[in-house]
Amino acid sequence: MSEQRFLITGALGCIGAWVVRCLAREGAAVATFDLAGDPHRLRLLMDDDELAQVQHITGDITDLGAFEAALQETGATHVIHLAGLQVPFCKADPPLGARVNVVGTVNVFEAAKRVGLRRVVYASSIAIYGLREEYPEGPIGHDALPRPRTHYGVYKQANEGTARIYWLDDGISSIGLRPYIVYGPARDQGMTSQPTKAMLAAALGRPHNIPFGGRSVYQYTEDTARAFIQAARSTFAGAEAFNLGGAVAHVRDVIAAIETAEPSSRGRITFDDKPLPFPAEMDGTPLEAAIGPLSVTPLAAGVQETVELFRRALAAGRLAAQ
Repeated sequence: MSEQRFLITGALGCIGAWVVRCLAREGAAVATFDLAGDPHRLRLLMDDDELAQVQHITGDITDLGAFEAALQETGATHVIHLAGLQVPFCKADPPLGARVNVVGTVNVFEAAKRVGLRRVVYASSIAIYGLREEYPEGPIGHDALPRPRTHYGVYKQANEGTARIYWLDDGISSIGLRPYIVYGPARDQGMTSQPTKAMLAAALGRPHNIPFGGRSVYQYTEDTARAFIQAARSTFAGAEAFNLGGAVAHVRDVIAAIETAEPSSRGRITFDDKPLPFPAEMDGTPLEAAIGPLSVTPLAAGVQETVELFRRALAAGRLAAQ
């Protein structure tokens, strides 16, 4: 692993923090590129010795020169691009959302081209799709027609197009992953963070309502991070965006798993019986055909691990009782 050097954008976010944790624990060289911010997610997941292994570079992804300099400084051989603004922030300020999510992604590919990197892995999203009733029943394929209904979804679709052009024009291979409901420690922002917030509420002995229902694909945080790392290490040639598979479950199943992990929460975690607008199931098999089998933590095990980590973090003072 010593010859592999990773540069992670958006490492202060949930998936980014887990990617950094996974790489640090296997002894890989890893650096982060982020705006100055609170590293509370990294501190939640990593101890001081693990954090000391990581090189932190402060920079703005909308600044091409700054990111190119970070690539040169770190000698990165692998780039995992996770920086971006989520749905509410893009809606509140579309021009800023476009600069960060779209221009920022162009900058990652352009900087990679300039320094001679031949592969980029980046986060796309389920948000490129439209309403579930616009698609046939069953798992949706990664080549289904995009019909985004948010600025965020449009920006993610644009990024997939950017990746394709850098492959056609410059031979830079790329894989974009489209997560759905990522859950687990450090997932604390966005609508689909609500199941994880329910797990934290259970650890705190508090009630919580999840404001949606229905069946969806659930992806444990560590599994998601490992999928990005595996994609970065793959020999896939081309430019493709893939749906990320996981555990298909109803919100009732999530609540049942929470109650098993923390019996005192029984009857205190509720949900609104209104499904999310996206298709219920994703076909993740094309991704595995491209990069190999992926680990999928069973929902019950992922919820148990999450609640236990929250308990330990609360007891150690590494997680505020929000």
